[in-house]
Amino acid sequence: MRRRAILERMPGKTNRSQHFFLTIRPILSSIGSNSDQTNSIPLQEVFEKRLFARILPVASLLSLAPLGACESAVDQPSQQQAKAENTCGEDSKLSATLYGGIETTLHWTGSDMACESMPRPNGAGIRLRISGDVSGEHLAFILAMPELRPGDQGIESPTNVTATVEGSGRFFSTPDLDSCFTDVSTQTVLPGHDDQYSLAGTLFCVAPLGELNGDSAISIPSLTFTAIINWATK
Repeated sequence: MRRRAILERMPGKTNRSQHFFLTIRPILSSIGSNSDQTNSIPLQEVFEKRLFARILPVASLLSLAPLGACESAVDQPSQQQAKAENTCGEDSKLSATLYGGIETTLHWTGSDMACESMPRPNGAGIRLRISGDVSGEHLAFILAMPELRPGDQGIESPTNVTATVEGSGRFFSTPDLDSCFTDVSTQTVLPGHDDQYSLAGTLFCVAPLGELNGDSAISIPSLTFTAIINWATK
């Protein structure tokens, strides 16, 4: 089987320290009164008080209008944020340990992560993007599974993997489908959403992800995740 063949190639099974790129410098290893002295006469004071009493209600209404607009502006991002928090599903999670050019341990759940997905061209599987924050940086993984079909579960799906620290210009990727596979444990349709599924699995990689625009690399021995994927074509 593909899994057995790939796992037998994993150098970390006997001496994991050799498999991790400890000599590469990590980029996320630790991976912030004046008073008015005018002498007004009493008649002026009376006039000013009456004038102020007429102006005050109008001024109050004018001052409340911008306040209402501000409140609406504050509410809008909150609603957008609430939507973003649900992109991966209520039971979403991601756990992994990275070594080499990026060294960090991830334990994302719920609002810690964001997900996007879409079918690959010509109906060749699915592409899933999972991202989250790590020590002030935004880390994203893109898993491309060309052999996966809607509802497939209990299978080993060859996977192309790309990892990037957004804004840094650094990209790491597998060269082909022979380095990583995803052990898909479940893929169940969401009630009321024929094209959306909850996908759970574990990614295994036996070779490092090389840096596309540099000479570094990262190792991802395993990455466990649960997320929502959307099979609807746009």
